[in-house]
Amino acid sequence: MPSNSLVRDYVELTKPRVSWLILMSTAIGYFFGHRGTWALWPLFHTLMGTGLLASATAALNQWYEREADSKMPRTQHRPIPSGRVAPTNALVFAMTLTVVGGLELGIGVNWLASGLGCFLMGAYLYVYTPLKQKTWWSTTIGALCCAMPPLIGYAAARGSLDARAWVLYGILFMWQFPHFYAIAWMYRDDYSRAGIRVLPVVEPDGESTARQIVLASILLIPVSLLPSYLGMTGIIYTVGAAALGLVVLGAGLRLAHSRTTLRARQVLLASVVYLPALYALMLLGAVRL
Repeated sequence: MPSNSLVRDYVELTKPRVSWLILMSTAIGYFFGHRGTWALWPLFHTLMGTGLLASATAALNQWYEREADSKMPRTQHRPIPSGRVAPTNALVFAMTLTVVGGLELGIGVNWLASGLGCFLMGAYLYVYTPLKQKTWWSTTIGALCCAMPPLIGYAAARGSLDARAWVLYGILFMWQFPHFYAIAWMYRDDYSRAGIRVLPVVEPDGESTARQIVLASILLIPVSLLPSYLGMTGIIYTVGAAALGLVVLGAGLRLAHSRTTLRARQVLLASVVYLPALYALMLLGAVRL
């Protein structure tokens, strides 16, 4: 019987605080992709399979980046660099989650959803992660990968993708830039020690980072209004989405004016509040077709 501390270490490998955002985005995709009578089991299989693949991706990423993690104070106490979980054991654990998650989605829902989930894993681990050591453009590649959970949910519900699915993808894609550039600014010294070439490491004055945050925040507003244009939501969502977008933009503009860690933290907080609030407005103002 494994000890409670060992169980906690393996749970920590799955990054549950990140997984809940992934599952939330998957559920939104499922909601807008669903037609007909609601059934519990397809939704259960969708969230379970996606959760397992998300957990596997997090664990494999920590296995892959264990040396870089050991150099950063923020991550050196994670299970693998701290020595609490052996790299081989972490790899076996992650691969097991991958197989089970892929089968859960494929058999429990459909193979399009499973294929999208597996593609997300592959792109994240074999394209985005290695690029982090080479170019700051890796953030864009990562955003392209990590915006896929709504597509997985939508495909699970409908068996295909259409413009509504891609609008949900676009919102999550644009949201990631203020969110992750704020994190990159806050922990730029850590990233520099580990040789991870995020934008604040490549251009340390922070001007370009703030510019990217402001630009993405501006673009996020019209992209977030597209669900109303497609008839997915009503006026409640339209007004609320515009207001939330202005909050994120305001935080970005303050960071551009004063490039401090405190301002970056405010952008991060605004982005963390933005996504669940936007999804709540989507559900509140949803127009079912």
